This record gives sequence, structure tokens and C-alpha cells, in this order.
Amino acid sequence: MIDGDSLKLERIDEPALAGLAARLAPMLSAGGVVFLIGDLGAGKTTFARALLGALGVDTRIKSPTYSLIESYAVGDLAIHHLDLYRIADAGELEWLGLADLTAGPYLLLVEWPEHARAGLPKPDLILRLAHAPESRDVVLEASTVRAVAWVQGLRRPGRPAAAG
Repeated sequence: MIDGDSLKLERIDEPALAGLAARLAPMLSAGGVVFLIGDLGAGKTTFARALLGALGVDTRIKSPTYSLIESYAVGDLAIHHLDLYRIADAGELEWLGLADLTAGPYLLLVEWPEHARAGLPKPDLILRLAHAPESRDVVLEASTVRAVAWVQGLRRPGRPAAAG
């Protein structure tokens, strides 16, 4: 995290989580790396699906739980949604062809990055989701300068920050 550039949202329901994804989508349209961290059922896949839909993915958005990776294209942007829950070692990422996935403009959404952090690119943004009564708490942590702009853009009601 870069010097306190984080945003905490408490007790947000599923529609609010989808709204957060929609506000973040224009910022991620130029690409980046987002880690999605949280317990089972915390909302990682729900957030990813909402984000992918907001980015313009117009095909069925499948969970990568069993396939480990689902890929989409929106314009020139290659989007890869990874679920690393079943990965035991960062070396297993080589088999996914991760190096090939990060050529050209790309967006990586990574669920369970802690299972293979050493083999992943540095995240721009870390999204931490935690269960709360009938809702969830979300913390967004910026890890790069461009993600600082994203977090600051989310603080401004109704206006996303510029992509990039």
C-alpha cells in the first residue's frame, strides 16, 4: 500500500458491491492487476462478475474455480480472471502460461493471490472483502501510483478517475 491510500467501505450489500465494480470499471479499462482477497463466500467472484460486465464483457461470465482461469477480450484489452484457490505452489502458475497472458494491454483479476504471490505480477490494487452481518466490508488498497488515482476517484461521488 502507498502511504495510506486506501478506502474502507463498511456493511455494503451485493447491489452496492456491484455499484463499486461499475465505478471502478472505467479506471481499469486500460488494464492493471487486481488482487481479490477474502474468505470463501466473501464476494470475490460476485465483484469480478460485476466488474467484467461493467467493462463490457458480453458473453457468459463463468467462475474460474475449476478451470483456474477464464479469459475475455474487450477491444484491445485482454482480461484474465484467475482463481488460485487450488494452487499449492507459485511454480504451478507457469503451467497456466501467465507470462503469455501479460503481453499487450491486460487486466488480471486474481482471487486467492496468497496461494501463489511469488509468481504473480505486483498488484495495482488489492481489494479485501470480509463478511459482515447481511453484508460485507470492503477495503481497497492502492499499491501503485495509478491505483492511488483510482482510489481517490472512488472517493469523489459519481465521478471515476481517469484510466491509466
